[in-house]
Amino acid sequence: MYACVKDKPNSVGQPEVELSNNKKVYIVNEGNFMTGNSSVSLYDPGTGNVIENFYNSQNGTSLGDVAQSMNFFNSNYYIIVNNSNKIVVCDEQFKTKTTIMGFTSPRYILPVSNSKAYVSDLYANKINIVNLNNNTVSSSISCQGWTEEMVMVYNKVFVTNKKRDYVFVIDALSDSKEDSIHVGYNSSSIVVDKYDKIWVMSAGNTTTSVLPSLKRIDPLTKQVDKSFSFTSADTPGSLCINKTKDTLYFLNQGIFRMDISSGSLPLAAFISKGSKTFYGLGVNKNDYTIYASDALDYIQKSNIYIYDASGNQKSLFKAGINSNSFYFE
Repeated sequence: MYACVKDKPNSVGQPEVELSNNKKVYIVNEGNFMTGNSSVSLYDPGTGNVIENFYNSQNGTSLGDVAQSMNFFNSNYYIIVNNSNKIVVCDEQFKTKTTIMGFTSPRYILPVSNSKAYVSDLYANKINIVNLNNNTVSSSISCQGWTEEMVMVYNKVFVTNKKRDYVFVIDALSDSKEDSIHVGYNSSSIVVDKYDKIWVMSAGNTTTSVLPSLKRIDPLTKQVDKSFSFTSADTPGSLCINKTKDTLYFLNQGIFRMDISSGSLPLAAFISKGSKTFYGLGVNKNDYTIYASDALDYIQKSNIYIYDASGNQKSLFKAGINSNSFYFE
């Protein structure tokens, strides 16, 4: 069964694209800083078809400057547009409903209840609290440094921070910062495994010779119970987890894979870098396919590679400029 994308403006100049009923994959494309050419691409695994600038095709306008991340909650898509200082809210057809303003430099949004979400920020030194009922910034929580990805376990939100040595812990019921956990400098990506343990990737600091690390946190004790150190030559990031939440993936030039029960870091890449400039990584929560973006020269459109669970390349297509992340329906 197939359907066409509805209500696409003819001015975009793209032909109608057949889409299946399969769950879609959205690619967030940063674009180039200060040029306003960010975008969201749509990929249909059922047909292999791509709409490179899906937001524009559905709305007839540009998204803004530097698309950073995207989330879906309560039938709405929330697209964080970092350098435009806004969050664009779209309905299920990707039509704009409203825009949330009042941010300094937003990075990621995490819904913590049906009516409330947290938004991390590059410069604000705080986590903004968004009222999801009226789409306004209602309050904030002081949080010094460049805050990045967040996860919630047992009503506790764990916040990574690129300019601090700590993951901060916020009580989502009281909106109060209650603890901090030492994970090493420059943490940005974070996932939760099948045992509700939290994994944090920290990139370290070459200037002060702080090595990159991978830490596992017990959310009940708020203690690091497993720790791995990389070498000074490593540049790990983009930590992801698979469908069954038992296998970690991350970028370190190539794509690396690690079982959560492993006692050591993987010695060799699962998927070698070759001549690629891997920039974004995602693992489809609906199957075991791995999506990786190649930013090429950071000016032209990215290549998106799809690999199966064994690391074999399945597909290759174009998305937007500087594709940094993926959202899987």
